[in-house]
Amino acid sequence: MTVVAAPRREGYVGGLLSRAPKRRVSPERIAAALTLIVLVVLGIASLVQSGFSLAGVFQSWGNAQRFMTRVGALTFPAPLDLLWLIALTVGLVLVGTLVAAALSVPIAYLAAANTTPGPVWRGIARFIGVLTRSIPDVVLAMAFVLMFSLGTLPGILAIGIHSIGMISKMFADAIEQIDEGPRLAIRAAGGTKLQQFTAGVLPQVLPSWVATVLHRNDINLRGSVVLGYVGVAGLGLEMSYAFKALNYGRGLGIALVIFVLCVVMEIVSSAVRGAMLGETAQTRSWIDRILHPRLRGRAESGAAAARTAPAAWAASPAAAVRRPWTRERRRNTIAGWVAVAIVIGSLIVCQIQWSDLITVWAKIPEMAAKFWPPDFGNYDASVMLGAMRDTIAIALAATVLTLLPSLLLGSFAARNVAPNGTVRGIARFLLVGIRGIPELILAIVLIVVTGLGATAGIVALAIGGIGLLGKLVADSFEEVDRGPERALRAVGATRVQTYASATVPQGTRALIGHSFYMLDTNIRAATILGIVGGGGVGYYLLNAGQGSRYEVVTAIVLMILATVLVVEGLAMWMRRVFR
Repeated sequence: MTVVAAPRREGYVGGLLSRAPKRRVSPERIAAALTLIVLVVLGIASLVQSGFSLAGVFQSWGNAQRFMTRVGALTFPAPLDLLWLIALTVGLVLVGTLVAAALSVPIAYLAAANTTPGPVWRGIARFIGVLTRSIPDVVLAMAFVLMFSLGTLPGILAIGIHSIGMISKMFADAIEQIDEGPRLAIRAAGGTKLQQFTAGVLPQVLPSWVATVLHRNDINLRGSVVLGYVGVAGLGLEMSYAFKALNYGRGLGIALVIFVLCVVMEIVSSAVRGAMLGETAQTRSWIDRILHPRLRGRAESGAAAARTAPAAWAASPAAAVRRPWTRERRRNTIAGWVAVAIVIGSLIVCQIQWSDLITVWAKIPEMAAKFWPPDFGNYDASVMLGAMRDTIAIALAATVLTLLPSLLLGSFAARNVAPNGTVRGIARFLLVGIRGIPELILAIVLIVVTGLGATAGIVALAIGGIGLLGKLVADSFEEVDRGPERALRAVGATRVQTYASATVPQGTRALIGHSFYMLDTNIRAATILGIVGGGGVGYYLLNAGQGSRYEVVTAIVLMILATVLVVEGLAMWMRRVFR
């Protein structure tokens, strides 16, 4: 018998390594990476071309000091009037957000690739989402004020319709990222499409949907400020009256109230989200924690619930059916009734004339005739296209300026990345404070500091974007699979190595999606900031609205729609390529 000598282990391993196939990078992936690089380069070029300079911004703060000296002391409305304005603003924002959330569910179902009945339905649903978020809420409010006159209903409808686009987009993205196992199992067992959705899809996406609605409510509260400039009741309307009357003390006083209100709303939303979703929101829905108190994400809470559960819980089937009134169940029940009471109170405060929703249909043809056909009016097409180009440049520059600070602050705000609770608390506090400043108010202050032009718009969007993108980054990092992180730490990897090798790679796709979401948001926000002198096409939009040249408004909205469609197409392509 011939004995063949075994090859040396080193050579054998080396041979395997030399013959191991290298992962081939697809041309489409290379094209996507090059597209990202081009967008970043264009953003940097726009930043340079705008003349932005941090040193110049800081040197201009003397203008703010002189302005505040002329303004004098801040003044506020009477206490009861102020409370009523706050309740009115919060009420219309909450009702508008809930209307959008309800209407977004069927649109998201049709728009998601894994639940849509077909590509035609998916295309229609995606187009509806893009269309509703492309039309600035101030334009919608402008139209609804003409149809309903002043009041809260134009604001509710403007917020609701405009929010459908972003909420349905986030809802659909969450549906596309579910585990298909439960839904396919229900379908294999003969379940209907409704059963597949309610039992196989909804429990997985509810945590993300709750967070999306809360997050959108915060955005709508900040955005409600600009609606006052077209006649929507609330704090924004009072602030616009004050600034138009050159009563800067009253205007800045109301702006301070809005800032405090936004911060409080952000804190409440974060607390509600944390209480409902828990630490392991990515694997268990809030319904699981309500129906099964012992299935909480935190081990200590689960152990406490198990200790407090009575022995009769498992004694008999009849006893098992009766859920004990644990402290958590009582808390959730009370919170649910409080939420219902808040919604009812919001409806009462808004004083909606429901009959207007019936009689308004007769006014639609007349209103449509005012907005159609689109026309640039007295403006040359080159002037309007140039203004739109400036808006895109401002949005790109602000997005690029936002990326690095958002990544750093968002990372420190993530529970699985922050070195300790103190650092995470400080980072979260900074994000909440930054998000609490409405971009419109920030732009007004910066215009006083730096003067009219693109610099004020870029800085305002960048500062606001840090709060928004930083929060999204933190949430995405907290929702990654903890397995790779634990594995690296088990073999002695440092915190930085774990972050670079496990956390960031898992969150890359979400980071790309959030960055395009930030660009999408900045394009529409840059349009609004132009209303107060932040540069771009917003200046022409305001002039057209105030001059009742609604055909020009339609032409500007169509330009915004085309731009957002391009961004949406790029985002969908990037998500597919980097899946």
